[in-house]
Amino acid sequence: MARNTIAKYIWIVDTLERYGALSLEQLSNLWRKSPLSNGEPLARRSFYNFRSGIADTMGIDIELNRSTFEYYIASDGSKTASKRQQWLLDAMSISGMVTSSGDLSSRILLEYVPSAREFLPVIIDAMRSNHRIQFTYKSYKRVNPQPGIVIEPYFVKIFHQLWYVIGLNRADKVIKTYSLDRMSQVMILNKKFKIPRGFVPEEFFDDCYGITTNQDEPKRIVIKAEPTQAKYLRALPLHHSQQEEIHDNYSIFTYRMRNTYDLRERLLSHGSSIEVLQPPELKAQIVGEMKRALDNYNINDNSLT
Repeated sequence: MARNTIAKYIWIVDTLERYGALSLEQLSNLWRKSPLSNGEPLARRSFYNFRSGIADTMGIDIELNRSTFEYYIASDGSKTASKRQQWLLDAMSISGMVTSSGDLSSRILLEYVPSAREFLPVIIDAMRSNHRIQFTYKSYKRVNPQPGIVIEPYFVKIFHQLWYVIGLNRADKVIKTYSLDRMSQVMILNKKFKIPRGFVPEEFFDDCYGITTNQDEPKRIVIKAEPTQAKYLRALPLHHSQQEEIHDNYSIFTYRMRNTYDLRERLLSHGSSIEVLQPPELKAQIVGEMKRALDNYNINDNSLT
């Protein structure tokens, strides 16, 4: 598809999202001011073609309010759909900017992200038809790859720039998480499955940070953050349950979460800028990890002087 067409799709969706709802005349007036229009109005037929292309390409429906004759971005009301649409729009917008900045390629530095293009479409096809998948998996905890893993793929999730598939492991009868960058020889099996009644993917990690979970009950987690770190936590909350109590020289953040590996890793990454106050077992785990890290450094090592 032509780059210019994608740019037009993105402009229309982004404009409707910012304004909420617009008549075709209002949208056309804004369109005329954009660099994509060459000063021309947005023709009704062109808009209908763009509208259809946006639905097919981006999975975003633009609907007409027949009482006001205004167009708006349709939503099914779920947080997942809203996040998915926003993520897709952001990704396409950024991709368009990078692609059109060829003369600045040496000044746009991108972070390496393992590609999921090879297996993500296969997994999505299996999810669409509710078929099991089989693959070989190279776990970081095993020396050799494990072949013949069969799961029922319930949903996929992206975390820290990696794609994961979450589904029922047929051998263990346990819902597990697998990273796509560690998978190989992925194939769709003929055997179909049904997602358990009442299972909601959006709620599976609801009490967790990241993509690790456990059977523990969610607990009240309290951390103390210095003023600078508190600003980062306000800008990018650690969890949707985050609440803040602001003091003169620090802030207290309170959460309702499970004590998971990903959470502990995230808390440790903040170093001395935060302090875990509750619960006691989480605080003890963080202190223990810090002590073990310190033990890796011999302060009497002459190489340090």
